[in-house]
Amino acid sequence: MRVIITIQHPAHVHFFRHTIRALQAAEHDVHVLTRERPMALLLLDHYGIEYDVLTGPFDSPVKMVVGQLRYEYNVFKAVRRLDPDVITAIGEPAIAHSSTLFDVESVLFTDTEHATLGNALAFPFARRVYTPDCYEDDIGSKQVRYPGYHELAYLHPNRFEPDPSVLSDVGLDPADRFVVLRLVDWNAAHDVGDSGFEDVADVVESLEDTGVRVFITAEGGVPEAVEDHRLPVEPHRVHHLLYYADLFIGESATMATESAVLGTPGIFVSTSRRGYTNELEERYGLVFNFSGQDRQTQAVTRGISILDDYDQETWDDRRERMLADKIDTTQFIIGRITEAADRRDRVERSSRDRAARS
Repeated sequence: MRVIITIQHPAHVHFFRHTIRALQAAEHDVHVLTRERPMALLLLDHYGIEYDVLTGPFDSPVKMVVGQLRYEYNVFKAVRRLDPDVITAIGEPAIAHSSTLFDVESVLFTDTEHATLGNALAFPFARRVYTPDCYEDDIGSKQVRYPGYHELAYLHPNRFEPDPSVLSDVGLDPADRFVVLRLVDWNAAHDVGDSGFEDVADVVESLEDTGVRVFITAEGGVPEAVEDHRLPVEPHRVHHLLYYADLFIGESATMATESAVLGTPGIFVSTSRRGYTNELEERYGLVFNFSGQDRQTQAVTRGISILDDYDQETWDDRRERMLADKIDTTQFIIGRITEAADRRDRVERSSRDRAARS
């Protein structure tokens, strides 16, 4: 089969990379289309995934609108040229629109309820919308829920084995305690109007008072006072560092979840919430969400409490309970793409049969 996969965010590279390898190993034809996002391109290059860049970066609302229109037009051209059996993406309106325009099977994944604009543009045109079972919105009859998280497409034990050499990469000994802190730039369409920390330097100082080291990973700039805390590790090795961390705290729901599924407690600080981080808190006690006006103070207080009473066995037990309930998401992705291709094949054979009879 011929498959088009579109990438809009670095996390999407991780979500699809094992699927891409499996499809290619089975001699299927996979085409990856992406926007010009430096970190996503860096990861695609690292994993040896070939791709076509369809549009440049945009850093303002006007450029975002123009860029999206250009991107959609280029996706249309690619679908018309490649004539795929299936097109798939995470929350991407362009593939839903292309599937309708060219009568192609689309496989749309999403886990972000508050991506309201993208969802409104994509859902009416999608053939199927696949969501984790903790997704809090009801999309209707085209929604298919599954027991998993996006992050289990690449961090499930079937897919990930931690590499302890990452510790020496950042100057740590196995006995050293440390925290990973994540800052986002709030430029994504679904992040507009959201915010997280108010004083990053204060967060770092408060956590380090417990005796841990704090490493910062950021999409954009870092306050000068904590610039020396930037994480000195290659992006594709961050998950290994998260596995060995004592705590994650940050403005990224994705990284909070990545930490949780690796058995590291995660603290998510943002004015918005997610169904999956809510479930990881309420059902498994692996993530703690803080979204109110005093979110920074509450988050730091919880972080200090976790560090003061740290017990790795507790987090491992919670992780195992979660994994017992969830699936290897990559297997689910591959299954849905194959299922969609089979549907298209059945429709085409039926159409040929009718034409032959007439």
